[in-house]
Amino acid sequence: MNGRPRSGGASGPGVPGWTHPFLAAVALGLAASGVAACGGGGGASASADSASAGTPASIGTAADSAATPVQVDTVAGRDMEETVGAPGETRALREARVRAPFTGRLTTLSVMDGDRVRAGDTLGAVVSRNSEAALEGARAMLADAMTARDSADAERALELAQSSLVRRALSAPATGVVLSHAASAGDLVDQGETLVTIADRSSIVFVAQLAQSDVPRVERGQSAWIELTAAPEPLAGTVHDILPAASSGTLSVPVRIDFAAGRAPVATGLFGQASIVVDVRRRVTVVPAAAVLRDDVYGTTKVATVSGGRVLWVRVRTGLQRGDTVQIVSPRLAIGSRVIVSGQVGLPDSTRVRIQP
Repeated sequence: MNGRPRSGGASGPGVPGWTHPFLAAVALGLAASGVAACGGGGGASASADSASAGTPASIGTAADSAATPVQVDTVAGRDMEETVGAPGETRALREARVRAPFTGRLTTLSVMDGDRVRAGDTLGAVVSRNSEAALEGARAMLADAMTARDSADAERALELAQSSLVRRALSAPATGVVLSHAASAGDLVDQGETLVTIADRSSIVFVAQLAQSDVPRVERGQSAWIELTAAPEPLAGTVHDILPAASSGTLSVPVRIDFAAGRAPVATGLFGQASIVVDVRRRVTVVPAAAVLRDDVYGTTKVATVSGGRVLWVRVRTGLQRGDTVQIVSPRLAIGSRVIVSGQVGLPDSTRVRIQP
């Protein structure tokens, strides 16, 4: 007998029609084992039934474990501001200076930088150096007196020096905030030296250096946001005017920005960055910046959306970006739809994903 299959005759569905004795015996043995497994032992049957009953849940669990975990956010619609940026610093338009009335010693100073003062408030005092020297001499004379007559003369000289001591109080010339002080109590000062500088807080402005190319887009009355290195959050302001440039050859133009009422900082010379709002785009489609992936090699930009538990990559064209928010110009993404913000890098289209909180 050869080992080829027979050309005719029926063979069982699980046993091919082989005529080779050994193969036939093996096939029949396997078939018998299958029958025994099906018909024998209630425990085996119960196990099979239990396994069969658990199959759908097992498949679902396996599918979940095979899904890639990702984090998502929603597509939103909101207004976005288009801005131009310009660096600058704070300056005071109105300042008042307290100067030393004569050469002497600053005996007291009761204010510090940032203190608010009213016109007429006493800030400190200065004693004339010449009159103070006379007082010190009279005290030394009294200490060195050897006789009663010398002591009497020294006491009269001391009384005269004390009554002749020239002392002048320093008063605030205007209401405002102390910008700076140039001396401390006990320091020697010269006549006319500036000791304290006070500014009207409402006169503190931000002067930004605007690029010449942005000048045509900026005009009086536009809103602005000013971020100062010394301030914890941006401060609101309004463009007051474009100031004359220092020279015709300069690449930037100064722009005065007034702070919102009561929001001006209490110091000048603070550096920062102004963002002037030149346009407002109403109800544009936006996504978190983390959802946008840019391919510098091919020059494409994509976001990964989620539909039916699977990834769908969409090539997009972006517009404005403000902080961690990016405008999607096209195509139009449905407001409220989901985009992946974490875990999407390298995922092929149609990959099954599992959303994590």
